[in-house]
Amino acid sequence: MDRAQVKERLTALYPPFASLPPGRLDALLDETPVVTVPAGTVMFDEKNPCMAFPLLLEGTVRVSKTAPNGRELQLYRVVPGDACVMTSSCLLGHAPYAARGVTESDTTLVTLPAPIFNRLVTEHEPFRAYVFGLFAERISDLMQLVEAVAFHRLDQRLAALLLGKGKIIRTTHQQLADELGSVREIVSRLLRSFADQGLVALSREQIEILDPGGLRAIAHPA
Repeated sequence: MDRAQVKERLTALYPPFASLPPGRLDALLDETPVVTVPAGTVMFDEKNPCMAFPLLLEGTVRVSKTAPNGRELQLYRVVPGDACVMTSSCLLGHAPYAARGVTESDTTLVTLPAPIFNRLVTEHEPFRAYVFGLFAERISDLMQLVEAVAFHRLDQRLAALLLGKGKIIRTTHQQLADELGSVREIVSRLLRSFADQGLVALSREQIEILDPGGLRAIAHPA
């Protein structure tokens, strides 16, 4: 991706940068690395220092929390046009990361070094509003996650997760378990139960939704 493409993509996905004077945006990009990394790259990990603020142009980053027993709970995903609230929190609070971020596909991103991030937050009101607006959105999302984990049965959460992924879902039981903060064996057992009820059809790394109404009845019981 050349410089012109980076500028076009960045300003389209992240409107605060479109309001910067052209000269200032060019100067910012002179100081800001643009990197492309393959799927499976660990972008940050727990207890690591935070050095830069990522702005995704292509790809996806999965942010998760890992328990001492190795189980993971997905907190959220970062996609182009979005940003990582964990990173902004660490930069603003001068604290290390409390979660892990791993790319799910080949990912291209602009990495704002911490001094530039801090300068933009201080001097550029649209960027500051964007960062703190992100906090409000993510806190709401995380509260919904806490509510689901604390108060909803796993079969309800699995049914809701499947309904949000389309008719044909290409994934593994382990990936679903990671998203739910559970273990593969339990998720596999629930999926087999759904299949026995005619709600889904299972094949290798693929799930087909056969009865979305039946899954909705499980996800949202009366």
